[in-house]
Amino acid sequence: MPDITITTLIVLCLAAAAAGWIDAVVGGGGLLLLPALLLGLPHVPAAQVLGTNKAVAIVGTSGAAVTYVRKAPVKVGNALRIGLAALAGSMAGAFFAAGISSEVLRPVIMVVLLAVAAFVMLRPSFGKDTGDGVRQKVTRARAITAIVVVGGGIGFYDGLFGPGTGTFLVLALTAVLRLDLVTASATAKIVNVCTNGGALAMFAYQGSVLWQLAALMAVFNLAGGLLGARMALRKGSEFVRGVLLVVVFSLVAKLAFDQWTA
Repeated sequence: MPDITITTLIVLCLAAAAAGWIDAVVGGGGLLLLPALLLGLPHVPAAQVLGTNKAVAIVGTSGAAVTYVRKAPVKVGNALRIGLAALAGSMAGAFFAAGISSEVLRPVIMVVLLAVAAFVMLRPSFGKDTGDGVRQKVTRARAITAIVVVGGGIGFYDGLFGPGTGTFLVLALTAVLRLDLVTASATAKIVNVCTNGGALAMFAYQGSVLWQLAALMAVFNLAGGLLGARMALRKGSEFVRGVLLVVVFSLVAKLAFDQWTA
């Protein structure tokens, strides 16, 4: 455990709980959790901050995934296939990350996110529960597209850059597989468990995880994740849609701030 004050520890635990809730509902919990760790642990090497972040996040994501699988019509096999493709994609993205400038990527991602927000607002029916969820037939072409584009493509982005991966997964799964937003969020959690597990294994192998701090924060992250998943299941797609827009605009604001201060 690093030498930090009780106040900082409390703030980090509360941030972990809030991040777990956001991540369970629509993805994007890292927008809160990673900056909180960076600010709370200013003298800790970046690799250890990133490794600790993954160790915390995977607990809440796993808890949310289990909750969703029990109560939402999720096709676990499809989700795992997409997750394995995302794992491979994230490893490839990480390999190329050193040669890519984040200053170039940020404006592109901001434009994409604003376009996504406009689309979601102008299409109120996007991601609504039609009553059949994943039970509607998914063609072979759409299944392959989900594995290659959603899994491999977004996984590559996660390894290359990262911010908003969970949100992109929810949106892409909704569009490609024609899922409602609740089922898409549930599927995204399973995919996230796969990618987080691969990253955590690498960080653990390198000794870049603060396990004591991660264990404490993980308890709060799990509580937030379970609460978020249950609220999303209870309140439905309209609730998820509202949170989605808030997270998208928050991500745009963060990227704009990072670009401005770079």
